[in-house]
Amino acid sequence: MGQAVESDLVERLLDGEHRALARVITKIESQSPGYRDIVSEIHAHTGHASVVGITGSPGAGKSTLVDKLAKFYRDQGETVGVIAVDPSSPYTGGAVLGDRIRMASNVGDMDVFFRSMSARGQLGGLSTATADAVKALDAFGKDRIIIETVGAGQNEVDVVKTADTVVVLVQPGSGDDVQMLKAGILEIGDVFVVNKADMEGASRTVAELEEMIHLRDDPRAKLDMGHHGAEAMGDHHGHGEHTDDDQDDEPEPDPVWTPQVVETIATTGEGIDELVETLSDHYTYLAESGELDEKARQRAAEEIRQLLRSDVNRLLERELDDRGGIDDFASAVVDKETDPYAVTEDVLEPLRECLEDRDD
Repeated sequence: MGQAVESDLVERLLDGEHRALARVITKIESQSPGYRDIVSEIHAHTGHASVVGITGSPGAGKSTLVDKLAKFYRDQGETVGVIAVDPSSPYTGGAVLGDRIRMASNVGDMDVFFRSMSARGQLGGLSTATADAVKALDAFGKDRIIIETVGAGQNEVDVVKTADTVVVLVQPGSGDDVQMLKAGILEIGDVFVVNKADMEGASRTVAELEEMIHLRDDPRAKLDMGHHGAEAMGDHHGHGEHTDDDQDDEPEPDPVWTPQVVETIATTGEGIDELVETLSDHYTYLAESGELDEKARQRAAEEIRQLLRSDVNRLLERELDDRGGIDDFASAVVDKETDPYAVTEDVLEPLRECLEDRDD
């Protein structure tokens, strides 16, 4: 595909053509020639959508919850883009997980764009591909973008971290889910949803989550700040409130978000309105505290690092092939003709010399 054709595709995407959007995401996922030029062109048109990442163990009801969330936003007149990510699946393009069934409340609604994405052998690259797909949806003009992961492993965690707000779904009475949270995903959750709240053990699961959040947070975040996380900012405008005269001279503490626990029954839609309100509270906190801009900077820095690692690795693989391949070096190391450090220095020397010559 030539530059002119790529620019035409971008133009059609920016004009709101769904077919162009689908083609762009396919190119991003498959890393087709020219996809980077496309992402570069649309970059200036991004930054308007709010992005929510939803993760949790299989069976927690993520797909049903995403469906109901999308319907809620559509009922408010907002457009929605959904990316369902399965790092383990070799398939791509949509229908593998029964997309139309999973988004049953939004069938036939052109303002809800749903797309499945898979790893396609991209070790560590799925988060970058997802972030690029989010950019395509953002540039297209979607108001709300939801990233849904199939599971809750490290790859999925890396993916949802590309979102503004991370929602973690937990199933009632599931000791495994709580243990999973203790293993690390608790650290990235902004909102925790106990779905299927009509099941036995829901109240206990809520209590366990609230206790874990209490233990996780620093002392300032452990203060009693009420039910809604936005109250951790003092009021909805991010300004603290003075309660005693003797505190008037003390500087106001920086706003702190206390992760919230929300109960839902996604199959009936119960609790969705409270979840949407909590997501809105968190976005308000991000915007008014400066965290939204800081998160964007952190994501950009990580994206640059990821691309550099990927591209440099590709260059080094080519250098290894030009020198006979990794197997020859490995055999030489095993035969004690050299060692891994010496091989590394030897292979990196041309690159190092190039960079040093540029600095001179």
